[in-house]
Parts: sequence; structure tokens; C-alpha cells
Amino acid sequence: MTQLLVPSSSHALPKLDGCGHLAPDKCGACGPGFASPLDAMKGPREELVYVPCIYRNTGRKKPDFLATVDINPQSPHYCQVIHRLPMPNVGDELHHSGWNTCSSCFGDATKKRNRLILPSFISSRIYVVDVGTDPRAPRLFKVVNPEDVFWKCSLGYPHTSHCLGSGEIMISALGDPAGSGKGGFILLDGDTFDIKGNWEKGDKIPSMGYDFWYQPRHNVLISTEWGIPKCLGYGFDPSDLKKGRYGRHLNVWDWTTRTYIQAIDVGEDAAPLEIRFLHNPDAAEGYVGCTISSAIHRFYKTKQGDWAAEKVIQVPSKKVEGWLLPDMPGFITDILISLDDRFLYFSNWLHGDIRQYDISDTRKPRLVGQVFLGGSITKGGPVTVCRDEELQSQPDPFVIQGKRVQGGPQMIQLSLDGQRLYVTTSLYSAWDRQFYPDLIEDGSVMLQLDVDTECGGLTVNRSFLVDFGKEPDGPCLAHEIRYPGGDCTSDIWV
Repeated sequence: MTQLLVPSSSHALPKLDGCGHLAPDKCGACGPGFASPLDAMKGPREELVYVPCIYRNTGRKKPDFLATVDINPQSPHYCQVIHRLPMPNVGDELHHSGWNTCSSCFGDATKKRNRLILPSFISSRIYVVDVGTDPRAPRLFKVVNPEDVFWKCSLGYPHTSHCLGSGEIMISALGDPAGSGKGGFILLDGDTFDIKGNWEKGDKIPSMGYDFWYQPRHNVLISTEWGIPKCLGYGFDPSDLKKGRYGRHLNVWDWTTRTYIQAIDVGEDAAPLEIRFLHNPDAAEGYVGCTISSAIHRFYKTKQGDWAAEKVIQVPSKKVEGWLLPDMPGFITDILISLDDRFLYFSNWLHGDIRQYDISDTRKPRLVGQVFLGGSITKGGPVTVCRDEELQSQPDPFVIQGKRVQGGPQMIQLSLDGQRLYVTTSLYSAWDRQFYPDLIEDGSVMLQLDVDTECGGLTVNRSFLVDFGKEPDGPCLAHEIRYPGGDCTSDIWV
């Protein structure tokens, strides 16, 4: 069991305003974020969230937009979209977002968390959004054109954005400009947001990319692999399996030299997606969720100094009729770890459940919470479950405030104190359209679960529903969730 990081006594706890921003008149010398993960848990309750909303593949020729959602229970606008920032182009496919600066820069009073970085998965544009001037009404600050990404980095299909302790911004990519697989990283200047070039050095690079997490104390960055963009970009084709078109490796990089040094095999067509180190920066371990194989692997540093992985959770496939394949995987699409490194959460987008595991013993996660929020195996649908190792019967459709939720739980975000888990239901527009056509027609939702942080357990908050099916320009697909003051999937402590 990894020991939790003790809050540093040399730093005062930063005071934040109601939107989650540092109050500069109170803590101007602290810099952005928090001194430690446990300090972050004492931060203020979230009141706003930013959610990228997608119109690509919905049949509605509208630009994607960034929604600002009021989630303050005391507000008259609770569970409402209070601002929409449309992008200037159509067909971007906004996906994951990150910050210009985070807790990796804590202590640098010259840094402010005031820009949200929005890579576009399909167009390869990178939008920089000003969320500092008015957190409730973000505005577009800069557009990095795809030509710059192509020519300066020979990369395309940008995905995950993380700020670095240097003040720079790093974005992972899935492929090259032509849509072939290529695992590289785009480096942005933290002040001008101009492309500086590639982060990686040397000729050796992985054949695919997706997500990443870094930990300077162990001189490491580890990245993951989804698949080849020009194959997965139009939907999931089972004939692509067994042809090397989906990822199977965790890719280990030397943080100092920026060179690719090791590949960890987690299985053919595993498609490892979201990767999270434990938040304690001294910890040399974490977890990765593998989508197609529906497994959670723990990765760790060995006594020899290299890295390895072991499977610690396997979600059994269900034998089904009326679906694409005779075996339906859970399809783990997002994972996160609570800031105290006690709980692991993940979503099974196809089976329809969110799970909570106690990871006090990191090698033996223990299931302590589970709730179904839709999915492909609900009663009365086209899929019949013939054999199920876990359930006695198919779950009921999920209905909240009179609305039947289409799709399955996908992106998740946890409150700083660990007591509230937020969920959206869109994965990626082409796959949404294929697996959940009713989601395209009805729009996605954002839900909130109450978390038992003592014994474990998840309960749906029935008073919370953000219905993106009621948008003025028609139903849209809501994806990742970000708080203005940072969260457990964007902040890295160094």
C-alpha cells in the first residue's frame, strides 16, 4: 500500500473564490492549484463546470461549443447551461481539455489558471479559451490552426492536454496528419500558445498514441494507445480486430531525455485508454483502463528500475444476442482516482455501470460501489443477455426526472472532497451514432452520484440532471467535465 502524501506544513492552504480560482489578494504568492493532493481535498465545493458539446455526426450542421453549467445547489440556475461558447468552425469534435497551468506550477506566483486548452480530435485545431476574465462566460482567446500542428510536429488527432511544471503545455496525439497511427506530443508555449514543436526526441516513437501522465520524481512519462485514427475514426469495425489496428501497449518515456524507452504489453486489442498515476507524487504506480479487453491494469516501477503491469480487475464479457458480436465487453472508457488515493472509479460504457473500488491495497482492488445508468443490456431493448457471470437479470432502463437516459455512463469527474461523482454519456460521435443511435436523437446528459467515502457506495442524486437534449440548436453530445479550479484528472503534483 502506498502511503498518502502528507500536506506540506511549509505552504498555507490557498484560498479560492466561489468559482474555484485562487483569490490573488489573499494568496498571490502561492501560484495556481494546491500544495498537495490532500490540500486540494480541502478546496471549495465546485459551483461551475465546463463541458465540451459536440454536433459532429448528429446531422446538425452546427459548431461544437463549450458549455458552462451551474452546479451550485443554492443557485436559481442549478443544473442549467448558463453560457455557450460556439467554436468558429464546424466538425471539430472537441474531446478532452486541459489547463494552461495547474498544481504542477504551485509556488510560481507568475502563473494563473486562466486558459482552457481545447484540442479538436478530428480537425486537429487547438482552441485556447479565456476562462479567467469571466469564469461564467468564457471567451475564445486563440486558435492554433491544424496546418501548424501538421507542419511543425507531423502529428494530427490531438487528444490529452496537460500543463507542465515548466509552464509549457503538452498535448498527446493519436496519429500523423494522414490518419496513420503515431504516438507523439505537441508542445505549446505557455504564454503565447504558439507551437514550439515536438516534446519527444529521437527517432524511436510508438506506433499509436492516446492519453498520458507524467511523474518527474520517477523520471517517467507513460502514454497509452487507442488505435489507428483512420480506422477507428468512422466507427468500430470488428474486422479491424486481430489486425494490429488497436493498441496493446503502455509506452514508457524517459522524462529528462524525452526518449521512448520501453513498451509494456497489456494484450492484443486491449486498447488502453485513460491512464492515472496515484496522486501522491512519491508513488511509482497507477492504473490504466483497457477498453476492448475491459480490464484494469496496475502499472508500477520494479526493483530493477524499469516498469511493469499486472491485471488487477477484469470485467467479464456477457454472452448476448441482437448485438454486433456474440460477446459484449464492458468497454471501460474512463477511470479516475480520488485525491487521497483511496478509491478507483471507472465507467463501463456498453454494460452501463459505474464502479467504485477500494484501492487501499493497490494490488487487490475491492468493489465497494456500483450503479447502472443506462447501457446496452437494459430490459426491453434489442439485446438479450444469454449468459452473465455477474448479474441475475438485465438491469432496468435508467429514468430520471421522467427522461429515459440513452447511451451509457462515459466521462466521469470527482469533486475535490470525493463526495460527488459527475457523469456524462457521450464517448465519440461516430461511435455514439453506431452503438447508441437514440443518443444522437435525444442528446446526452450529465448526472451526479453521491459517494460514500467511509465504506464505499454510489447513489444517484435524483435532483440532478443536465439535459443536453434541450439545447437551443438541437440535442448535442456532452463529453469531458472540468472545474474552473482544477480537478483530479487534470492536476499533477511534482
